[in-house]
Amino acid sequence: MKRATRRIHRWIGVFVAIPSVIVLSTGLLLQFKKQAAWIQPPTLRGSSSTPELSWHQLLEIAKTDPNSTIDNWEDIDRLDVRPSKGVIKVRSKDRWEIQIDAATGQVLSSAYRRSDLIESLHDGSFFSDYVKLFVFSANGAGLVVLLVSGLYLWYLPVGSKKNKAKRLKQKGQQQGPERLDG
Repeated sequence: MKRATRRIHRWIGVFVAIPSVIVLSTGLLLQFKKQAAWIQPPTLRGSSSTPELSWHQLLEIAKTDPNSTIDNWEDIDRLDVRPSKGVIKVRSKDRWEIQIDAATGQVLSSAYRRSDLIESLHDGSFFSDYVKLFVFSANGAGLVVLLVSGLYLWYLPVGSKKNKAKRLKQKGQQQGPERLDG
């Protein structure tokens, strides 16, 4: 049993190494996405919590930004409306984010957003849906097996010492007390 567990632990460790490094390193980066502007631009505040702009106005404002490649609605991946902050984020398909004041239409920020790329690497969808569903899911299952087998392998010497001490104690009780008279 011990030999089989070691073999399983060793080979699964080899297969989960690369996906695990990707998941762990991108996960660490994502922990700091709100604190690091390099990963995700900070959300700025607009002048009012009531959006006043039409869809057409949003598109025209986004098209005027010199950093973006937005020419029409097909170039936009999503709109993120934050009424409480008075801002509308326009994200292009090439990961450029433009933050627009929801009331005045002023461009508050224009920056590259890396967090979506990092997230797609983190879940495996960057590579393909097949890799996401089968490689990264199998990686998660492999990590569970590594955890269980690692705990078992860790416990073996501890359990062995306890059993040895128990056997020695039982052996000592069976022989009885030693005579000290000379």
